[in-house]
Amino acid sequence: MKHILIIEDDTTFATVLARYLERHDYTTTKVGNIRTARAELEKGHQGIDLILLDYNLPDGTGMEILEYLTQQHMMIPVLIMTGFLDIKTAVGAIKKGASDYITKPINQEELLMQIQEALKPAVPEKTAATVSSLKKQDDVVAHNYVAGRSAEALELSRYIDLVAGTDMTVLIVGESGTGKENVARLLHMKSGRAGKPFVAIDCGALSNELASSELFGHVKGAFTGALQDKKGQLEIADGGTIFLDEVGNLSYENQMKLLRVLQEKEMMRVGDHTPLKIDVRVITATNEDFQQAISKGTFREDLYHRLNEFKIRIPSLSQRKEDLDDFIEFFIRQSNEQLHKNIRGIDDAVRKIFFSYHWPGNIRELQNVIRRAVLLASGDVITTRELPEDMETVINAAAVPTSVASVQDIRTINEQFEKELIIKTLIQTRYNKSKAARILKIDRTTLYNKLNKYGILDEDDNEG
Repeated sequence: MKHILIIEDDTTFATVLARYLERHDYTTTKVGNIRTARAELEKGHQGIDLILLDYNLPDGTGMEILEYLTQQHMMIPVLIMTGFLDIKTAVGAIKKGASDYITKPINQEELLMQIQEALKPAVPEKTAATVSSLKKQDDVVAHNYVAGRSAEALELSRYIDLVAGTDMTVLIVGESGTGKENVARLLHMKSGRAGKPFVAIDCGALSNELASSELFGHVKGAFTGALQDKKGQLEIADGGTIFLDEVGNLSYENQMKLLRVLQEKEMMRVGDHTPLKIDVRVITATNEDFQQAISKGTFREDLYHRLNEFKIRIPSLSQRKEDLDDFIEFFIRQSNEQLHKNIRGIDDAVRKIFFSYHWPGNIRELQNVIRRAVLLASGDVITTRELPEDMETVINAAAVPTSVASVQDIRTINEQFEKELIIKTLIQTRYNKSKAARILKIDRTTLYNKLNKYGILDEDDNEG
């Protein structure tokens, strides 16, 4: 029986979640803050199979738990629970190691589906796989890749075709959720290495110590806990391609080791003194500004130039609205297969909302919204009833006159919406800040910080 740790400060909500999960044969433990969660993890993390993590907690944010798991080398799947307005933050949490996110208010069937997905055993890279089985994987990649029809998509496809057949290193740049790993897989599939392994590593989810062992391997006795020799992912990918996502998170020492792989075509396992010859193509990705990291001295300039023999920039979803219909059709088909449904498409109202929305979480967010809608749909077409309840509100809040939009960026618009929402909630609760915080799904400290930020005048401090 799988055990789930629920980290949620709303005790009523946590209890409802726990009862629902226990009816579906999970055991649960509930904690309400970061301090207690850490104590629970220290006490028995080996008995925890998954974590349901609220982003806003009384003594910090869910990011602190993700960082703690990374530091302690605890490989526990995490589902972030967050409000719809914090989608971009949730996508950022995925880059810190979370498996996925789910938006509040939570649909229980959707939650159960995502828990089952997160608990699926990780499929190890096919180091001993036959060429035919690897080719089959490549065919699946080609089938699942949505090329798009916009000018931006056509340019992206042209760049992929241009560089795929070479052995040049490729740096893929783009916002979180734009599909950087899919592009890397397609580059591998179209290359002469297609019959060899493709290995993907999220460097943002690894501590410095773990990254060194994970990438380069180690020999028995190299450090405490190294009970046997271990191949690194670079060695596993020999002959094929390794994809390093968020490569800017590598420590300076690991950057030097990676530079040696690129320059000398050799590497050494941690604790070993014998170099191993290696033939691997390196593809990297980032959503950060490397030039800033180089000027700060946190990233080696010589490594940057080695990784950046060819750069591919993936546009955000808001920059390629012409491709929306293709993505919508693909994700509906994919969700139908996963959920055994038969949804034909979206109605006109939903299409209007999708084309008006700015998609801060990019393709990943669209995928989640459609998967949820397919799950909830009672008919054979997705309607506005199946969309997250805040989605249309966000669009309406952003619908400002052109003269205003020309001088306000999206962040300013979202902040204005947030301010208005807080004021409306305070009026609704007669300035009872505890109730307002619960309705807004934030803790009181966060609410007070936002009151100060927006200069909202304080009324009678009615906490009764």
